[in-house]
Amino acid sequence: MNIQTEAKLKEVLELLRQGNPFDAQSIISSLFENDLDSAELNYTNKCCVFWVESIKRLNYIKDVFERSEALLLEWKTFQSYISREETYEPAFFAMQYGFFSNALQEFIKLMEMKDSFQKAEVFKNAGICYKKLGDFVNAKAFLSEANKIYPGLSEVIAELADCCALCGEDKYAKLFFREAFFIGPESIDLDFLDSELIKCLISKTKEKGFTGKVLHYWIPVFGVLNGVLNIKRELTSVEVARLKKDIYAMEMEYKDPACNSEVIVPKLLNNYFWLMDHYELSRENPAKINEMLIKIKVLDSSVYDAYIK
Repeated sequence: MNIQTEAKLKEVLELLRQGNPFDAQSIISSLFENDLDSAELNYTNKCCVFWVESIKRLNYIKDVFERSEALLLEWKTFQSYISREETYEPAFFAMQYGFFSNALQEFIKLMEMKDSFQKAEVFKNAGICYKKLGDFVNAKAFLSEANKIYPGLSEVIAELADCCALCGEDKYAKLFFREAFFIGPESIDLDFLDSELIKCLISKTKEKGFTGKVLHYWIPVFGVLNGVLNIKRELTSVEVARLKKDIYAMEMEYKDPACNSEVIVPKLLNNYFWLMDHYELSRENPAKINEMLIKIKVLDSSVYDAYIK
């Protein structure tokens, strides 16, 4: 790559960082005349082309909330698309910064929405943008606000946990991750979680052969078995009653040969863990814990063996 091309490429990267893929693509297209085989140019060009097409796709969506929801999905699509190429980090990170800076501005425009669920989603997405931009203070602030606006969304709590982990606040991270995967593991978007704490746990769970949505249900199980999700909290009397009711319902469902055992087994195991923790924290009769251990052994002996080690 000659000096002139290198200078122009730097200009393209700066345009990407500024959130301007149209001008970036215009410049980079002219550079191929002198350096058609450059891996750096090819990679950067793919970033520009994808982003330009992404903006066109999003413009077809007229509903502002639907468009905002689709915005972050475009980033996941881009990651899948570009994963086939050898990464040219300057282009990837320039695009990431520009993409999430632009996305953040879109979410800020929607923060006065009246619907509490949609408003919480907007604040959550803004928090994700701040996180991707490396501003963890604002990320935590927006995610905390999302949790106040519409409490109990597992995807919000998981993102808050991720920010805590990235800030070195592992105690809170473990507590929030455990909470999120208890409330609704299927709603957590694993692709946007960046901390090593959760990425290692996801990787270890994948090594056991779990994929897709089933993976989500096994993550908290292996989080307990590997001592990662080891920060516990006491349950309220209402939560205990609901937990016991859920366990009974799942046990009845599991008896049906046509049940979805791939999901029910890890959900039951996680619920058993929570109930045992309640018995331990509230100093209940040890016989109740032993009863849970027997149920775990019957349900999955390998999990039982790992748990009592």
